[in-house]
Amino acid sequence: MFELKEKAMLNEKIAELEMNLSNNYKDLAISAYKEFAQLLETLELKEKTYKKYKKIFDEYSEKMEGYSHRDFYHSK
Repeated sequence: MFELKEKAMLNEKIAELEMNLSNNYKDLAISAYKEFAQLLETLELKEKTYKKYKKIFDEYSEKMEGYSHRDFYHSK
């Protein structure tokens, strides 16, 4: 029950990240990604919960590899 608040915070950050990615808001997506990483490392989570969210984070890490305005503008 203690972990519900932490899970809600992580889920909210994932939703923000996904929304920014889908709308191609690069700066906001990168910011949400970094905030998600920080939350993941600072919240006290059970090992099972941590592994679940770490897997999600790793998937976003792959998806966002090289994700920046610089790459976007140089690809035109």
